[in-house]
Amino acid sequence: MATIRLKKGYDLNLKGRIVDPSIADAVVSELYAVVPDDFVGLTPRMDVREGDHVRAGEPLYHDKNYEQIRVVSPVGGVVKEVRRGARRHIDAIVIAPDGSGEVVKHDQHGDIKEVLLASGLWAMLRQRPYDIVPNPEVRPRDIFVTGFDSAPLAPDLGVVLGEDKQYLAKGVEVLKTLTDGDVYLGFRLGEEIEVPGAIVNSFKGPHPAGNAGVQVANVKPVNKGEVVWTLDVVTLARIGRLFTTGEVSHETVVAVTGECVDQPHYVRATMGCQMSSLLAGHSLDNTRIISGNALSGYQVPADGFLRAPYRHVTVIPEVSKPDEFMGWASLCPSRFSIYRTFTSWLLGKKEVSMDARIKGGERAIVRTDEYDDMLPMDIYAEFLVKAIITFDIDKMEQLGIYEVAPEDFALAEYACTSKLELQRIVREGLDRLRSEMA
Repeated sequence: MATIRLKKGYDLNLKGRIVDPSIADAVVSELYAVVPDDFVGLTPRMDVREGDHVRAGEPLYHDKNYEQIRVVSPVGGVVKEVRRGARRHIDAIVIAPDGSGEVVKHDQHGDIKEVLLASGLWAMLRQRPYDIVPNPEVRPRDIFVTGFDSAPLAPDLGVVLGEDKQYLAKGVEVLKTLTDGDVYLGFRLGEEIEVPGAIVNSFKGPHPAGNAGVQVANVKPVNKGEVVWTLDVVTLARIGRLFTTGEVSHETVVAVTGECVDQPHYVRATMGCQMSSLLAGHSLDNTRIISGNALSGYQVPADGFLRAPYRHVTVIPEVSKPDEFMGWASLCPSRFSIYRTFTSWLLGKKEVSMDARIKGGERAIVRTDEYDDMLPMDIYAEFLVKAIITFDIDKMEQLGIYEVAPEDFALAEYACTSKLELQRIVREGLDRLRSEMA
């Protein structure tokens, strides 16, 4: 076991943290949905139509390029709606549950790759480079599993796992058949779980220490021509459970957090449930609901759905002080800043209140090394962003484009004085590069 200490990064101590680890049951959701945009790299081709009945675990669509990759329904019921946007892009597939409890069974003793592809769990894996659903025809060099989430207000993955920890060893056993290399597990220092067959590493440091990309870069970086897979420990347990019981569990434990939540807590729900079932009883006026964490999650409406990876909801004020004197330019001594612009840093790391305002306009990049300070990877982040914007492929490759994912730049985007949408820039750069290389 190796201990890796990271100094770069920053822990945002937001209000609304969970204190009590007990788990309550969510209100039963009237609708569930699968959002194809959550599974980057797949081009959906529908296997069902509106009005069709599906069982939990039955395929809703497959990938255009690799038909064996399936995305499945989290519940049994009727396909109520296939929501389409511009140019017939599939925005969501909405299912109305019927309470039948019908579940697709798989042969846990069958071909491992075929079972994973058919079960829908393959779509929950990610591949570096490009941060996409893995190509089933490519064997990875290594597989990395992250065992903790360091994002603001993130849930304790040990609580999310619960009794499913018993399936981790089986999950590692399954993954080892899919690679000629090793399976690495990364845990926060002091929270390690010894799993037979896996190499366990401990990480100490601020966010984004829990990101899979950061752990890969500090254990065994990805070079050009190499492929690694990443996943979280919750997905690992689901894989182990599939090959133990023959069924995929679509149940999840969700952390409902944020200063606009009366009592932040954990709830037990089903993947893709409505936000209203998780936030029942909470006042949502003048709030922003985020499926995920405040840095890299998705803004969703109150009648929207829980997005992948299905374990975190954050509710923050849309505008906390609309009549504040001088607005974002106020010199209020209690105002928070990473850069000690205000005197609030003298008060220590107190919990801070933040709303959804950007507080500034987009402007030219100024060389300040602020991106590098927020990214504990051996890359020059500012130069990489510039190379992506100009789409200089040679420089992108030299500067580490194959190692990164949009979430790795989420903290740098928050700290960016130029107010650039770094995650969008990186995502578009990866997609364009993948298309060019194909």
